Amino acid sequence: MRQVCISILLFISFAVSAQTERKFIRDGNQQYKEGKFNEAENSYRTAISKKSNSFEAVYNTANSLYKQGKYDAAIAMYDSLTKWKNKNDFQAKLYYNIGNSYVKAKKLNEGINAYKSSLKINPKDEDTKYNLSYAYKLLKKEQEQKKDQDKNKDKNKDKDKKDDKDKKDQDKNKDNKDNKDKDKKDNKDQQNQPKDQDQKKQDKKEGQQQISPEAAQQMLDAIQNDEKNLQKKLEAQKKQSQKVPVSKNW
Repeated sequence: MRQVCISILLFISFAVSAQTERKFIRDGNQQYKEGKFNEAENSYRTAISKKSNSFEAVYNTANSLYKQGKYDAAIAMYDSLTKWKNKNDFQAKLYYNIGNSYVKAKKLNEGINAYKSSLKINPKDEDTKYNLSYAYKLLKKEQEQKKDQDKNKDKNKDKDKKDDKDKKDQDKNKDNKDNKDKDKKDNKDQQNQPKDQDQKKQDKKEGQQQISPEAAQQMLDAIQNDEKNLQKKLEAQKKQSQKVPVSKNW
């Protein structure tokens, strides 16, 4: 008798727990319909805490996460449900939802693979076919954009290299011009500087070397002749001054 009572109490406790789990699922469903996805998620999670193997609570939690844009978390919950024993049509639906979540998260390759997994189970599903085609188009567009970006990046690199080369050439030309200007200035300064004694001697020596020996001899003879003529004039003047004037008889 005692043993029967215990069984009855356990059944009652299980029934109360199940009723509590269903209550939170119903609350979550109502909140989900009203667009209160965060509140719905909390209700579904509470239902899971009451009954961890509640497929409905887990699935609805994943849906509420998807609606909030929490795609990675939604994918994790959908994927966990694929490990359960499901009917083929619902298994295909799980992969379909996983594909949608990946595409929303801009993980196109993963989304495409999920859609393919769904079509392997249900190859006639038109929605999955359409989404797979759409994902391929997005992937192609993304690849073209990346290709264009790489081209622009290469162009910018080439432009930067050309700019660097032009700048180096400009700097080199500027350096050459500066060196030329400096050489001109040094030459000009050197020309304007006073000559030192050695330079003067050198200039004098060079000037002397420009007179030929014949010309030098002619110059010496001319000087000597000038001295002789001068001596003659001086002697004549001296004799003239020594003469005594003679008075004439009239």
